Formats: sequence, C-alpha cells, structure tokens
Amino acid sequence: MTDPMSQLPAVVWLARHAETAAPTVFHGAESDVALGEHGHGQARAAAGWFAEQGPTAVVSSAMVRAFDTAAPIAAACGVPHLVEPQLHERKVGPLSRMPRAEADQVWDATTARWVAGDTGYSVPGMESFDELRARTLPAFERAVRAHPGGRVVVVCHGVVCKVLLLSILRGRGPGDWVNIGKIPNLATSVLVPEPDGLWRAEELLFVPPPVLAANAAAGTDPSVRKTEA
Repeated sequence: MTDPMSQLPAVVWLARHAETAAPTVFHGAESDVALGEHGHGQARAAAGWFAEQGPTAVVSSAMVRAFDTAAPIAAACGVPHLVEPQLHERKVGPLSRMPRAEADQVWDATTARWVAGDTGYSVPGMESFDELRARTLPAFERAVRAHPGGRVVVVCHGVVCKVLLLSILRGRGPGDWVNIGKIPNLATSVLVPEPDGLWRAEELLFVPPPVLAANAAAGTDPSVRKTEA
C-alpha cells in the first residue's frame, strides 16, 4: 500500500507576491496589475533568501504580480517555474481598483460575516470564502502533489494564502481570519504535511529578512494603508 506521505512534498513555502505598482488600490482577479519598482526590489531580495532554502520547484499564479515575483526566485534557485492558474486572486467585482478607503468598509464587513460563520456570504460579483476555498484548495493540492518529496515555493495572493492557511492548518478555520495575522507583501509560511492530510506551520506569515531590509532601505511610510489580507 502506498504511503500517502510519499506523494507529498517535504516542505512548502507559501508566499504572497511583492508590492504592486498601485499598492493603495484594491485589486482582485479583475486587475492584473504589475509590480512596482519597489516590488521588483522585494522580489530580487526574496530570490536570494529562497535560494538559500534549497527549493526544487517554484509554482505561481499566472497573474503578473505573482508570476513576476516567482520568476526571479526560480531563476536564482535554478529550478522550474510552473504556473497554476486557479491560484489567482479573489474575484472582487465592484471593488476592483477602488481606493482602499472606499473598498475597506465593504471588505471588512464581508470578512466579519465570514468570521461569524457565514462563509457563503459575498456581495454580488465577489467570491465568498466557500467559493475561494473550493477553487484554491484543489489548485494548491495539484501544485504541491506534483512534487513528491520536493521542496516547493508557492507564490500567490494575500487572500488566497489566508484562505488556504485557514483550510489546511490544524485547529484553524474562517473564524481565525483576523487573529491569524496580516499578510503583507512576501509574507511567507513554512508548511510541512501531516499524515492525516492536514499541514503544520513551522513558521507562519513572516517576511524574509532581506525583504524587510529592502523595505527599510526604500523608506516606505508605515502610515500608508497598503493592501493586506
């Protein structure tokens, strides 16, 4: 009988993409925005750090902001860069490209409903937590199961990362949306599979030190509200 653990990677790094060219605007699947200059610097900084971790493959969403974050990581590591299209960002409908000040009221009310247990709730045109999980969980499983015994970097989007973490980590669920923590650009979780099909986070939502250094060097204003899940 095949050991199910043998069909899984040894470790997965689940990471959010770098900063976009419009970081104070609400983006979703409808907005295929590119990285900004600072975002490209973050991606280069992350690439050197990931190379030291010894990954065997890099998988990303097909969206430009995730693909262009993952590409230098794969190049620095000398490993394949693969694409899983269904790891794209959430659909946000009418909130797409709204300033955060306008979109946050609707988004915060939506996630409050999810925390309260109403995970099927969404405004028209936006994916609910249940719809996000139904799309992204099989995509994550496809991406990682293609590399049994491997060491895989998965680069996608903040909300996608959060939905996945709340779906695959033991003892977590939608009610933990807030207390699991924010997901800034390049926030990374180190995930190890467990025999029952769940995952354990050896490290959760940390930003690699070289990326923090790049942020400090850029002199980013911490008072500016940027997109975080």
